[in-house]
Amino acid sequence: MSLQTAHVQPQPQPQPQRSEPRRRLTPVTAPAAARRPRLAYAALAVGGALAIGAAQMGISLATTQDAFVLADLNVQQHELGLQKQALHENLVGISSPQSLAVKADAMGLVVAGSASYLRLSDGKVLGAGDGASWASTVDPNGATKVGNALLAPPPPTAAEKKAAEEAAAKRDEAAAGTVEPAGPPAITDGLPTPTTR
Repeated sequence: MSLQTAHVQPQPQPQPQRSEPRRRLTPVTAPAAARRPRLAYAALAVGGALAIGAAQMGISLATTQDAFVLADLNVQQHELGLQKQALHENLVGISSPQSLAVKADAMGLVVAGSASYLRLSDGKVLGAGDGASWASTVDPNGATKVGNALLAPPPPTAAEKKAAEEAAAKRDEAAAGTVEPAGPPAITDGLPTPTTR
């Protein structure tokens, strides 16, 4: 029995056919009323989007304004640095030995001769000097004058020379009383046109 069952293959049995249940047909009626979206939710969404856009624009304008302020401050810092450098150069020129000697001479100060010493025990003056004489031995404006580029004004440029000459010519004309009013040239036969090549 076991050998017989092992060799025998089961045959598929026919399955009963299933019949699907019939659908019932119903007449078409009016469609069901669709729910309208609530207006409050739409207004909230649009308002939120507008608020976000306004906030972004405000932040953008604030950062742009800060960039302009920063640029202005950088320009101001550069100008102040140049002023500081110019003032430092003026200070160096004014405190130079040449400048001090010229100012001392203008005030009537004289250069002392050799040094003298006072002995405190007996009050005796030692040394060859007998005090400063009224005539200075050093002339800061004399032949041995040492030049200082920081004290001398820079030589005028060509444009400055031309402007000074024009100003002198205008002063001369004003003194003579023959100053013509400066105005546009008279137009005689239409608008002037430039000559081109």
